[in-house]
Formats: sequence, C-alpha cells, structure tokens
Amino acid sequence: MRNLSPWCCASLLFVSAAAQAASDGLDRITVYAGTWHTQAEHYATPYSKAGKETGTLHNDCWRGRMFYACEQIVDGQSKALVVFVYDAAKGSYVTHPIPADGSAGGDGTLTIDGDRWTFPWQFSDHGKTVYARVVNVFHGRDRIDYRQEYSLDQVHWTPMATGRETREP
Repeated sequence: MRNLSPWCCASLLFVSAAAQAASDGLDRITVYAGTWHTQAEHYATPYSKAGKETGTLHNDCWRGRMFYACEQIVDGQSKALVVFVYDAAKGSYVTHPIPADGSAGGDGTLTIDGDRWTFPWQFSDHGKTVYARVVNVFHGRDRIDYRQEYSLDQVHWTPMATGRETREP
C-alpha cells in the first residue's frame, strides 16, 4: 500500500477546511426557514407601483453539505426554489433562484453583515445601469424589517418598498 504524499494530505486538509467554512456559512441562513406573515408598502417610482400588500410566506428549507435550499411558498402557491451556496473566500453567498414556472432565474448575491442581509442586483434602463437591492434587517429570529430600493450611483438610494416579516408560530 502506498503512503499518501504530503501534498495530498495538505489538499485534503484544504478541502476539509473549505467544507467546514461553507458549513458554518450555511448555518447563518437557517434562520430564514419557517412561516412568516408579510406586510409591505410599495411606493410610486419609475420601477415600482404604489400599493400595500399582506400575505404569508413559507420557506420550506433543507440543507446539504454545501447547499441550502428553500422552496418559497407565497399564500399557498409555490413561487421559487432558491439555492444558496456560501463562498468562504468572498464571505458572501451566491443565490440561484428557480422560478416555479420553469423560466430562467437570474443568479444573485447575498451578503450578510451582522443582522443586515443585502441582496444586490442591477439592470439596464435605456442604456443606463440601475442598481437595486433588498435589505433585510433581522430583529432576533422572529422579525425582519426590509426595504427594496434603487440607485443610479450606489450612493443615493430611493425606496421602492418597505415592509416587515413576522415569524408565525
């Protein structure tokens, strides 16, 4: 039987450390699982219409070794499966939403800074880049205050919606 080379052992340690970092990163987002009462107010902007809404969001989540996935069910209807992957090198997450209708979902990013979760993205509007984000602020395990906003310069942000999610028992 051959002995393992020092390089092989070192690479196994690296893989093991990376898997542990991903595991620790995934543990942070398990708070999102469960059923939430949602209420939101939307504002009139070039990218949103004014209005109010309430509903129930159920995140039916499960975890693998390197992935965390949530089927998002809104008012009893499955809307998307969101898969989270933790990138330990960047300290952020890659998100892969799969809409229930099978259409292509856009991959995204999630950064977590303490109790603040930020989902940023961007899109083009007549040749100009528009930056957007949803910011969730957790208050313990049972309340999330959130806002959706956009910016043309990533400095001045205009709210498109604000809301609250409260965990249901």
